[in-house]
Amino acid sequence: MDIETAFHTVGEFGPYQKRAVAALVLVQVYMACQSMLVVLVGYTPEYRVDQPADGPSSHVTFTEEADSIVTEWVLVKQQAYKVSLAGSLFFTGLLVGNVVFGPLSDKIGRRPVYLTGLLLEVIFGYVTAMAPSYEVFAASRLLVGLMNGGIGLVCFVLTQEYVGKSYWAMTGTLNSMIFAVGIALFGALGYFIRPWRTLAMVANSSGVLFFLMSVLLYMAARNGSKASHLMLQRVGAAKPGSPVRNGGGVLQLVLHPVLRLRTMVLMYVWYACSLVYYGLTLGAGDTSGSRFVNVAMYGLVELPAYPLCIYFINQSWAGRRKSMATFLCLAGCACLCSTLIPENTGTLLSVTSLALLGKLMVSAAFNIAYVYTSELYPTVIRNAGLGVCSMSCRVGGILAPFVPSMRALHASMPFTVFCLSGLSAGCLGLLLPETLNRPAAETLEELSSPSRGRVLESKALLYEDERWKSNHT
Repeated sequence: MDIETAFHTVGEFGPYQKRAVAALVLVQVYMACQSMLVVLVGYTPEYRVDQPADGPSSHVTFTEEADSIVTEWVLVKQQAYKVSLAGSLFFTGLLVGNVVFGPLSDKIGRRPVYLTGLLLEVIFGYVTAMAPSYEVFAASRLLVGLMNGGIGLVCFVLTQEYVGKSYWAMTGTLNSMIFAVGIALFGALGYFIRPWRTLAMVANSSGVLFFLMSVLLYMAARNGSKASHLMLQRVGAAKPGSPVRNGGGVLQLVLHPVLRLRTMVLMYVWYACSLVYYGLTLGAGDTSGSRFVNVAMYGLVELPAYPLCIYFINQSWAGRRKSMATFLCLAGCACLCSTLIPENTGTLLSVTSLALLGKLMVSAAFNIAYVYTSELYPTVIRNAGLGVCSMSCRVGGILAPFVPSMRALHASMPFTVFCLSGLSAGCLGLLLPETLNRPAAETLEELSSPSRGRVLESKALLYEDERWKSNHT
């Protein structure tokens, strides 16, 4: 039997899956703390520069009481870029982690990669908290990001693979919701723990708890179903009387005419989602008001987005495609309005409130992108497709820490970048086919069948697709 029939036989979301999914989604709290760490520990307080009359050297005096890597290593003036650099190194690690851990988990299994990556991330997290110099701190952020990116991808794939297709949207949404809760909890934690080393130590210690929970989790062999013998049909296996055809691979994302254009659109959508999402979140400490409240609010504001996602993506008049494109365009419009409102207006309609609205909208779009992408790729190439899109996403994350610093050019520059990214990605997203209430493709041949929608359908693409199929028969 095929995998969907097997899930219907043994249970799509039974006791085994519930325990496994719970353990995986709770790890998002720890991953959120690591992602947002530099927002609080890299805070730049008010300072003045004293220039002695009898010497060329200047002295920096911090006039605001704060304990951060900026005050410890005096990362101001020409050294200020190092704060953003530390954030970018973390996201660079995420990119490399996606590239390395994705194929590795396919070869040796998801669970050993997940547990090893989580353990190493905890170890490198403690190196961050005890770093004797900025160089060690920056290197540890790169390594933490490497592990974070690896286990993040494996976590998402596992929460999809453990359950039936009808639960994919729910498990994907749970990942995003718990990540948002983790951001809010980190903001609250930073309010009570001000020394940056102590904050980094406590935030990292939650990883120890989740690691032990994952190790000690009892993995049930079955869900209480009486089915004792199941024989699964290999994905992409040739059916009786049908020719044998090639399976999936990263190269097929370039060679296959439908997948090539689809992947190009998805890569840009993921890049834009990441740039706007992390750009707004990492800039929370720079907006007016308490930085701790701002970080918490930028996390909590995501929570209403996920019930909205569940509702809209399952409506026939909205679906995945229109919902994702609409949320991206609304995020861009909110950022556009932010450029037209003066800062510190003291009214409900302020730059901060519009930025929070933009964060809500892009969070909804980001969540849909995860679920939507899983459904757009056939089973034989789904991991490769998700991996490539995730790499593009990390490029946006690498650039995101530097976007808030563009305020030095003009106060509205960051929101202009977010506006253009959101609007352009939303328009491109409309080129993708709808997947609501359609069975997931398992092979490349199923993807190319006439009954399935395709991106940028035209006579030329139809001809190229037929030529591809004839070459791979």
